[in-house]
Amino acid sequence: MAFAPMGPEASFFEALDRHRASLLASLRAGGRGTPVGGTRPAASSEVLESIEHTIQDIITSLARNEAPAFTIDNRATWENIKFEDAVGLQMVPHCATRKIKSDSPKSVQKFALILKILSMIYKLVQSNTYATKRDIYYTDSQLFGNQTTVDNIIDDISCMLKVPRRSLHILSTSKGLIAGNLRYMEEDGTRVNCSCGATATAVPSNIQGIRNLITDAKFLLIVEKDATFQRLLDDNFCSKLSPCIMVTGKGIPDLNTRLLVKKLWDTFHIPMLTLVDADPHGIEIMCIYKYGSMSMSFEAPNLTVPAIRWLGLLPSDIKRLNIPKNSLIPLTKHDHLKLNSILKRPYVNCQPLWRKEMELMAELNMKAEIQALTFLSSDYLSRVYLPNKLKFGGWL
Repeated sequence: MAFAPMGPEASFFEALDRHRASLLASLRAGGRGTPVGGTRPAASSEVLESIEHTIQDIITSLARNEAPAFTIDNRATWENIKFEDAVGLQMVPHCATRKIKSDSPKSVQKFALILKILSMIYKLVQSNTYATKRDIYYTDSQLFGNQTTVDNIIDDISCMLKVPRRSLHILSTSKGLIAGNLRYMEEDGTRVNCSCGATATAVPSNIQGIRNLITDAKFLLIVEKDATFQRLLDDNFCSKLSPCIMVTGKGIPDLNTRLLVKKLWDTFHIPMLTLVDADPHGIEIMCIYKYGSMSMSFEAPNLTVPAIRWLGLLPSDIKRLNIPKNSLIPLTKHDHLKLNSILKRPYVNCQPLWRKEMELMAELNMKAEIQALTFLSSDYLSRVYLPNKLKFGGWL
């Protein structure tokens, strides 16, 4: 055993063990190969060659007295997205594209910025060095204007070259945290032990580089909000429910947190459960972990974990636990729009129980934060709610 068990008796985990057995059976039935259409890790030589071909196309256009343009898959429309239950949201093979033209007043600046960042990526890959997106921005903050511009261009380049973003030698600054029954080694040889204590471990910036992952965890709990994550740490949840792992992306998850969750799934195939607010925003975040997002659909097989289940907070829990109305929040117009948008997405059709919960939320016209459970007692979440859900299989 990698860790000494400290939590409940083995019988507590029977429902989780049965769930894991069904997940493994599904994997064996469906095969473990990487789904077709995923952007696989690219060798440095491939990335350099792709950039060279892109620049060669620009030179060819100039030689013909034509205005060069970049052709990029349009990641902003659902028409370019298809859904597969085993993968999540991904781009269709021959999707609509958009052109970033060098002779258009609307796009000439973006064309120039793409060229600049391409040249920086080429140097990074060629010298086998890495930079963060923040580093890229600060090379010329006045030129780029803001960090979002840099982030969007890097995603466009990744999509255009058909290579994962991490193969571009550009790293994101991680905001996520991890705690619990996990040890691993970082690329530079640093040994990391995430055993729960007063503080959690920051999600590494280079997920691809971590190795020698070791865990005995029975499940992984993905927590939407940092405040809830910290409260569970304070309540010593990981020790009480050991062996387990907790992860938070502090709201909408960054790329590294999603990559880590995916790596843990691919390595251990343990049940993965989400704890989010019973509101449209929480459901959206859960769907990003499970099925991916439209903007990153070109890299879905490297980021999504369709085996993720919804543990709580469920809208039906609001009624079941008799949470008083003054602890709830009325749905806003924006909430209704978000909820209706999610209900129309293709993956909801294969999740009838999720649909039922969302329809109940709309019917109640109320939402609830996880903190609403403190009405029952200050430690109800860690002492009663989660243990009962986990022991009796209360996930969807």
